Amino acid sequence: MRLQTIASTIVLSGAALALSDSSPWVLLSTAKLRGASNNNQIQTNSEVLKHTKSVLAECPTDRYLVVTQPGVHAADLRRDEGCAMPHLCWAVDDSRVKSRYTVSEVVGSVAGSGIAEYIRSSCADKKKVVTVDEVALASLVGKNRAGALSSNDAVLADNIEAATTSDSYTFLFYSTPSEPAYEPEFVNPLHMDLKRDMEGTPIVRNTNSTQRDTRPLFEKYQFFTPGIFMGLLVALVLFSILGVGLKALSSLEVSYGAFEKEMGPAAQKKQQ
Repeated sequence: MRLQTIASTIVLSGAALALSDSSPWVLLSTAKLRGASNNNQIQTNSEVLKHTKSVLAECPTDRYLVVTQPGVHAADLRRDEGCAMPHLCWAVDDSRVKSRYTVSEVVGSVAGSGIAEYIRSSCADKKKVVTVDEVALASLVGKNRAGALSSNDAVLADNIEAATTSDSYTFLFYSTPSEPAYEPEFVNPLHMDLKRDMEGTPIVRNTNSTQRDTRPLFEKYQFFTPGIFMGLLVALVLFSILGVGLKALSSLEVSYGAFEKEMGPAAQKKQQ
């Protein structure tokens, strides 16, 4: 079977479409998973996650290996001489694998899907003790993507060997978006200036013809706009009125006897 199985199962042949915003999804299990024979190789991230979680909710195996490979596409795994990650291909080609759910083009990001946590919670609900291992491979950046894949495959080999020691295991491999590598670009005039400088030729730079503004600070910048100035004047008038009113209230002088009731003969004559 060798690599022919991986070509037909993971669909890494030339028939698969290479989408710029897509990534491969590989789910292998020694248990029989329902609906794992889906041959639709272009699916959305919601469809893939929904189906994967539905089959993993049953906690079908005793061991799980979740591998994330940032920035990989199906085209990266496709090489003229064979599979770019041999250990991944051998894992698919294992005779103990009974179910394969593979999608070569998953449209949309599957980052933050929380598959490992979902497996732990599902198995905990079923009161089943399982081993869940997570492996985050290095991101594919730069032009040497084939070399990076080869290095990641060597790291993946040890984890696959440890996970497949048991006859009851599930293996998941998927990609997450990678951060673009910064590659500085220099314009041609800069290269020419550096070249002339190394040859001993003096570099001619353009002089700045802008005249310096020597005006005083309060002439150069406007600190008070007409609106702010008018607002300050109105506030000054209002505060002055308020001050006059408070001063008038505080100047009132009324004796305490003005509020006492008269009880003498004069008061009785007024009442008559």
